[in-house]
Amino acid sequence: MSDAQFGVLNVIGAPVATTRLSEQAIICVPPRSAKFTLAEWKLSNDARNRNAEDQAQLADRILKECERVRDQTKESAKLLKETTDRRIDERIGDVEFNKGELKVQRKEIINELEALSMYKTRLQDCLASLEANALTICRKCLMLRDGRLGIDLAVDNVEDALQNEITTILGGQSLLKRALEQLNEQMRRLRSVRYLLDRDLQYKQAAIDSDKGSLTLKPTDLSLSIYEGYSNLDPADISAEEYNAYSAKNIQQAARAVSSARPIRVFIDTLLKQVIDDLWTAYNKCNHEFNERIKETHIAKGRLEEMHHETAKKICDMQNNILELQKALAEKEGYIGLAHTRLGRRSQRVGAELVKDPPGQSLYYECESLRHSVEQLQQMLQEATASLRYLLQTQIQLEEDINVKMNTLKIDEVDCMTLRATMNYHFY
Repeated sequence: MSDAQFGVLNVIGAPVATTRLSEQAIICVPPRSAKFTLAEWKLSNDARNRNAEDQAQLADRILKECERVRDQTKESAKLLKETTDRRIDERIGDVEFNKGELKVQRKEIINELEALSMYKTRLQDCLASLEANALTICRKCLMLRDGRLGIDLAVDNVEDALQNEITTILGGQSLLKRALEQLNEQMRRLRSVRYLLDRDLQYKQAAIDSDKGSLTLKPTDLSLSIYEGYSNLDPADISAEEYNAYSAKNIQQAARAVSSARPIRVFIDTLLKQVIDDLWTAYNKCNHEFNERIKETHIAKGRLEEMHHETAKKICDMQNNILELQKALAEKEGYIGLAHTRLGRRSQRVGAELVKDPPGQSLYYECESLRHSVEQLQQMLQEATASLRYLLQTQIQLEEDINVKMNTLKIDEVDCMTLRATMNYHFY
């Protein structure tokens, strides 16, 4: 077999190195004979040997290259995994640090919310106490004082003080309600910031759990999978700078919310103290006016009672005087009757005996004197009777005035002051 035929056989049959085949040309030869020559046999054996040697050398080079590539890729994969593990661990540390900062701010917000909740309770208790206690008592005092009688139903300093106290209470309620609205708004902002922090903490905890779970994975785990999609394998579209800015923004926003919430507590403390001081001032002034009015009423009542006592004494004296006058008139009737009888008998004398002698003149003068005395006694009796009637009327008026003063004292001293004793403006 010729070399050309051997080349054709190599192309058709046995595998030969591509470099050598690319260099050889295919030559068409006429069909060979049925048997090969000895030269062809030797050439074929030599070609087989050379080809085997070439393939062995090529296989040695491939084996060494494969071993080198295996070692290189193994070392590279190990280094890449260690680098990735280290970076994931560093990332976990960074996220945990940010998480810790967020937890600190969240704790500050929770503490501030608890403090503001206490202040809210103080404001609500103060408003409820002013509405149910102080304002109700003041209005009830005004209503009770409308039950005064007669001249005592007057617009006095007590009524003005009660109106001023009601105005002070309503003004304090208005201020406290506005402060409560500001406090509720501040608490709403803090809750909003806390919600953002909770969501950020939740996301960070999920990221930490995911990265920690990634650190526990091994190349030999059975749960591994290879992504074969068409989109980008890394779906993240937020840069590290944007992430750091976002975390810093949440921390700064929480710090600002806490800082802006603290001054409102000082404001509420100051406001409560000012409102309570104003209420105590109005309360003490109103009580002072009540005490002064009660003192004046007691003095007036005492004077009326003295006058009533004097009037009653005068009535008794006048009644005794009327009895004495009536007795005197009754006595005068006897003297008048005696004088008239004597004068009548002497008028029956006869003749010259009917003379104007001294006894007759004395009897006539006695009758005139007695008549004049009776007229005086009757006039005095009429005056005494009229005076007694006026004294009795005055006594009734004094008793009515004393009853009016007693009713006023009951309203002011007993009812109103007892109610006002239950008013207590303590610090909420």
